[in-house]
Amino acid sequence: MDPVPIIGGTGALGFGLAQRLAREGVPVVIGSRDMGRALEAAGRVGEGAGGLVNAEAAASGPIVLLCVPFRSQSETLTNLKNVLVPGQILVDATVPLAAAVSGRATRLLGVPQGSAAEQAREMAPDGVEVVSAFHTVSAPLLADLEYELDEDILIAGDSRDAKGQVAALVRTIPGLRPVDCGRLEVARHIEAITPLLISVNARNKTHAGIRLTGLEEPRW
Repeated sequence: MDPVPIIGGTGALGFGLAQRLAREGVPVVIGSRDMGRALEAAGRVGEGAGGLVNAEAAASGPIVLLCVPFRSQSETLTNLKNVLVPGQILVDATVPLAAAVSGRATRLLGVPQGSAAEQAREMAPDGVEVVSAFHTVSAPLLADLEYELDEDILIAGDSRDAKGQVAALVRTIPGLRPVDCGRLEVARHIEAITPLLISVNARNKTHAGIRLTGLEEPRW
């Protein structure tokens, strides 16, 4: 089984995904700007996890998860420009929250390209497919391995094959159901759900996610 590099794997979302994937036997490589932090996080995940600096991590598997804050997205992708290669899939989980510029986390920043995912596509090398996913799943709940997940992962992208591969990865985590939401341009709507959930969760002191009703078996 190919390893899954997680750029930003020392952050809450990336680390939670690393824990869940590793528990299901999926080898993960935690990427960080700092080798020490990457190794420390991999040690906490345990068996099946390794740690590398971002550039080395990104080259270690065909599906690369990008789980960095919006303020770091552009710099991170610039540094990976000569590392990512045609045929790889870049899964962008970035949300352009206003918190990136000292604003409220319940507000969304405008992105000239339309969404953080579309900005990632503009910056990624030719031949690298960008897929938008993992914006609405709770990082604290991912990290709580005793908690049984039960929510949908909304996916957008322009390549059916790339989305299918990401969906297969999502399905390895019990309780997560991938839903194809359409082309990458739809990512702007998916990203906007995150600040909504932040507001709902703050008001209700919970970690609500998204579950689409009336959809017995999503079409792929």
